[in-house]
Amino acid sequence: MVALQIRDVPEEVRDVLANQAKIRGQSLQAYLLEMVTMEARRASTVGRILQQFEGRTDGSRLTRGAAGRLVDEARAGRDRRAGHDDHDDDDHDTGAP
Repeated sequence: MVALQIRDVPEEVRDVLANQAKIRGQSLQAYLLEMVTMEARRASTVGRILQQFEGRTDGSRLTRGAAGRLVDEARAGRDRRAGHDDHDDDDHDTGAP
């Protein structure tokens, strides 16, 4: 096994993590190990899934930002037809390609 060390963790972040560990009946060490392990498994799974779809040509070529704008436009049209003013809370433009 290896040891990981995280420097410069704000005290309030450490306190929240320690509280979550306590709620779960775990030490901070056990809680953090569980979080790191789960994240590594999730990242590995996502990577495998993305590899399965690599090279496919049957999907959308839209970026997330463009797809979000299309959804926003569709919702705005729906709201206009329904008599609502706007849908400011549903801004999906992440600016991501």
